[in-house]
Amino acid sequence: MHMTDHARHHLAAIVLVAGIWCAAPAAQPSPMRVDVVIRHGTVLDGSGSPRRRADVAVADGIVVRVGDLTGVSADIDIDATGLYVAPGFVNIHSHATPDGLAIAANMLTQGVTTEIVNADGAGPLDLDAQLADFARRGLAVNAGANIGFNSAWSEVVGLADRTPSAGDITRMQRLLVAGLNAGAWGVSAGLDYKPAYFARTEDVVRVVDAARAWRTLFTSHDRLTPESGFSSHTAMAETLAIGARTGTTPVITHMKAQGHEQGTVEVTLQRLREAAARGVDAAADVYPYLAGQTSLVAFTVPGWAQDGGRDAMLKRFADPAQRARIVAEAETAMQARFGGPEGISLPSLKQELTDVMRARGVGAGEAVVRLLEEGSPGIIARFGSEADLVKILQFPATSVACDCGAVVGDSAHPRYYGTFPRVLGRYVREQGALTWEDAVRKMSGLPAATIGLVDRGRLAPGMAADVVVFDPATVLDHATFAAPMRPSVGIRHVLVNGRLALRDGVPTGQRAGRPLRRARFMPSRPAIDRQARPLSVRAVSAQGEVSIDVRQARDAAVATGVVRVAPSGGAAFEVRDLGHLQTMPGWASVTGVARRRPDAPWTAVLVVVDDDQVIVQAGDLDYRGTVRP
Repeated sequence: MHMTDHARHHLAAIVLVAGIWCAAPAAQPSPMRVDVVIRHGTVLDGSGSPRRRADVAVADGIVVRVGDLTGVSADIDIDATGLYVAPGFVNIHSHATPDGLAIAANMLTQGVTTEIVNADGAGPLDLDAQLADFARRGLAVNAGANIGFNSAWSEVVGLADRTPSAGDITRMQRLLVAGLNAGAWGVSAGLDYKPAYFARTEDVVRVVDAARAWRTLFTSHDRLTPESGFSSHTAMAETLAIGARTGTTPVITHMKAQGHEQGTVEVTLQRLREAAARGVDAAADVYPYLAGQTSLVAFTVPGWAQDGGRDAMLKRFADPAQRARIVAEAETAMQARFGGPEGISLPSLKQELTDVMRARGVGAGEAVVRLLEEGSPGIIARFGSEADLVKILQFPATSVACDCGAVVGDSAHPRYYGTFPRVLGRYVREQGALTWEDAVRKMSGLPAATIGLVDRGRLAPGMAADVVVFDPATVLDHATFAAPMRPSVGIRHVLVNGRLALRDGVPTGQRAGRPLRRARFMPSRPAIDRQARPLSVRAVSAQGEVSIDVRQARDAAVATGVVRVAPSGGAAFEVRDLGHLQTMPGWASVTGVARRRPDAPWTAVLVVVDDDQVIVQAGDLDYRGTVRP
């Protein structure tokens, strides 16, 4: 749909209610009663705006008030004196398991309330079935899903290194589109993992181009190749190029400058700035550790040796000439990526790779081959520089994401228990590398915008009541590589959809999480919240007429102004109680609350204007209208 000049100038129209609803007035009749009140805390609303002292009221699963709630009573009354109150954290790179999501103790104690699974291109291709399974098991946190490029490639092309046919490309495109139709939040890839590693850049572009109309993201575990000298910068440039060529938002996931390129991350950060200057919305995510977790085979054994899968690889191991070549190339890869065998540990064996080398009297490459002949162990691989990590954390478009997820049972990496509190405790309180406002933004409002969420990631009227209350004086990680399952401290309370999922640091067992699906009108976008945003427009439909004169001042807590609604066959009314105004060129959204009558349940209202279309969702209302001059 082509946007009119008038609509393009004003970006969007906002309407909080349609004819069947009456708006919640700015001042509620006394006494007002809600489900939960969090009192006397310091609110960081997820936008990056300055913190402020305020109370937060939650009713019927939504945030209904943020401000002075003296006189408001609640079933659950939480004293947050000396504590910070923030939107629940959004983990956009999750390896959660279905059983883990039903409990999510390791994520709730980090303040996480939403996880986006199928990272690195993996996961089921039937997202409807996957999300239905989550719902059947129960969710302690919310869960959404990406659609995986690697899964589509494996399904269609298989394990061998071969060029896909035109028919193969079409089949993979259809799989991605089916996932997007089912509510995928983006297309994920792990081009460093075989067999997707065998896809040429041009193949990836042709497949991912099917997502262009969705204005979604392309997030990739970058592909380091021997041809590039195992260059992180070349790998990250490929991700940026794929995003630019397919009209998707490129996200460099768990960003790092590896091995021999440590200390040079500014090279790629500058490329991100240049991409933004060209109009390409590029983003990143990062976790606060200098080592990752993967399989031993993934980044040591060369791609040609993995062609055809494990059985084919083992046959090559058995050939003396090929084995010698594999051993040599594995040592080159380890040196370039991890600083040599000293950079690899084997948690399942409780040994360093150098211990295995000494015990068996062999070199690094031969030790790798022998271990792989015996099984498929996982590794902790050291790769990075603290100075690079701080620069990545400070980059405005970088979200915090743990590359972990809700799990039951053992975990080998401390990020599964420590990521978010580690950022807050070490990089905010102790080092001052980030402000509290920016750190919370990087855990809530920014990742929500990056994936397209419109009703989570901020504390404002009408937002889903995912809330975390933490102690800025004590929040900290305690998990280490030697003891990776030590829980963090300082996360006091967590609400998921308005229900207490963590109380006094202890999971309550509530399963209030929901499967989350992305709609076409929820674009990936930069989180531009701190600029002044005026809006004046009129909309008409068979359901009535709406006129809007709204603005949000720089760093303001909410939008101000008036929305006038004249429903067909009903009395006209005004709405002056608004939430955050979110905008990008040609698009805007706002949330609010509505009630049919003062004693009726609160209803979340979501309003989106996308090009010339106005969408209003409130309870069973699903309104569509057209912007008029």
